[in-house]
Amino acid sequence: MTQQNIIVKKYNHNYAVHIVKMWRDSKEHAIGQKETHSFENHVYFLNHILLESFEVDIALIDEKVVGMIAYNEREVSQLYIHRDYQGIGIGQLLLDIVKVHSSGRLRLKTFEVNEKAQRFYEKNGFKVIGRGNENEENLPDIQYEWVSE
Repeated sequence: MTQQNIIVKKYNHNYAVHIVKMWRDSKEHAIGQKETHSFENHVYFLNHILLESFEVDIALIDEKVVGMIAYNEREVSQLYIHRDYQGIGIGQLLLDIVKVHSSGRLRLKTFEVNEKAQRFYEKNGFKVIGRGNENEENLPDIQYEWVSE
């Protein structure tokens, strides 16, 4: 599968249920912890809270949601790839789009247990700038920053 098969488009409410299913499954697989919020609350969060501060792009293959990224010019809030489609360039494609639309500096957090994400971000020029665990999962996290050259 190549990036030609991947279509990236702006978020549309018609994809909400599919995005949240993929997001929850991907996150649970990455951190080994079930989502604490109900499915309905997660959809509400996507449609009403996340969209207040962030753009959301989705990646589709044959109209199937295979990835999503929520971002603004300074921050990546969420980046999730369907676990059956990881490692084929979807995350790279989404992150490259966000870098182009950034202020030249992006910050994000990932969980310490998500070593795959750490390798991905570090490969993409992100540097560790802090550590903590200020998240509802109560897991240690790593703060990263990318600065355009």
